[in-house]
Amino acid sequence: MYQYLQKKVSDTIIISNEEFEYAKTLFIPKKLRRKRFLLQDGDPCIYTTFVEKGLLRSYTIDEKGNEHILQFGMQGWWVADLYSFLTGEPSEYNIEALEDSELLLITNSSWDLLLKEVPAFERYFRILIQNNLIATQKRLMGTMSTTAEERYIKLLQDFPDIVQRVPQHMIASYIGVTRETLSRLRSQITFE
Repeated sequence: MYQYLQKKVSDTIIISNEEFEYAKTLFIPKKLRRKRFLLQDGDPCIYTTFVEKGLLRSYTIDEKGNEHILQFGMQGWWVADLYSFLTGEPSEYNIEALEDSELLLITNSSWDLLLKEVPAFERYFRILIQNNLIATQKRLMGTMSTTAEERYIKLLQDFPDIVQRVPQHMIASYIGVTRETLSRLRSQITFE
């Protein structure tokens, strides 16, 4: 464990082996089996989590019982309810493993210590948060200004193996359509 985290961090910032070895001491390794929860709605998000291996989803359920998937957390991604993590407020999200997963968890106090003791990590997380903000804005604008077909095609382009790893109803939820609409889209789209 930690190999993928080291690769992702080193791809983003310059960090010494000593700094990374120190960082490792602040993370909690965790294996999470498929269909188990890392976070449930109403609980505070006490960890931000790096996905070393596996696949998670972050979602909420509305008052009508419909699921709305905010994010799929794949290998090399971070997953958390950042608002809850930073404020201690109860989360509005569930984070569930879609595959058996190997995770690296860090608490808020350990995260603060990491940023203080290894300033390069402050730059790393700033870059991640900036990229996340940009991706979130693009996804929001895409939801408002593109067709369901365009959103589905973009998802397939960005994550080619997602249809083999995620049930169709979850893909429908992620792009904001019904299962029936996704089924129609899939039958109409042909890739050359």
